[in-house]
Amino acid sequence: MIAVKEATKIYEVGNEKVRALDDVNLKIETGEFLAVMGPSGSGKSTLLYTLGGLLTPTKGAVTVNEVPVYELTFGGRAKFVRENVGFIFQGFELLPYLTAFENVMLPLYLAGKSSIQQKTAATEALEKVGLANRISHRPTELSGGEQQRVAIARGIVNNPSILLADEPTGNLDRKTGDEIMQLLYRLYEENSLTLILITHDPNIARHVGRVTNMIDGHLVNSPMAGEMGMN
Repeated sequence: MIAVKEATKIYEVGNEKVRALDDVNLKIETGEFLAVMGPSGSGKSTLLYTLGGLLTPTKGAVTVNEVPVYELTFGGRAKFVRENVGFIFQGFELLPYLTAFENVMLPLYLAGKSSIQQKTAATEALEKVGLANRISHRPTELSGGEQQRVAIARGIVNNPSILLADEPTGNLDRKTGDEIMQLLYRLYEENSLTLILITHDPNIARHVGRVTNMIDGHLVNSPMAGEMGMN
């Protein structure tokens, strides 16, 4: 389970203090598929990166499976995140000079895995997202949907128990976005993931188990009930 307790994140912008997160409390059960919705600038991405151990809150605590993430040493937190959390970014964040295969291997290389382990896991991850025939292509040779599939493969290559997706359909057309959501749901089911997804698109809600809204750094329960499963 992921538990966020009284998390606040304050940024100083000139002489002003901006509360990106304002006393946020949230519990996410193991195996849950949660969407956090809200307009741009509402704090959604700040919350996601705080959940994932990448952004230290100004105050408050984040606990993942009873591990107090921000009480770990920097090295300990990096290891915990590397072994438990996968990330998918809206802008794909692929290195343009690496092939799809090399982009997916990168987290394994950084984790100190052997060359054989890197190649085996990257191959399996790319097969899971339907890109086994595109492994030697660089990002500029791939469509937007294919680039996002590579980004998803990179996010799952370490077999994380938690997958965090920041606007995974934000740069895609509706048809391609729906295909990506179907892929995420399949991976969620097949790998028993806890999946947290950030979006501003109400259409995404039909894919998930629970929806919550974020406005001005506050979480607000949404009246919209997502249905688990695909239509």
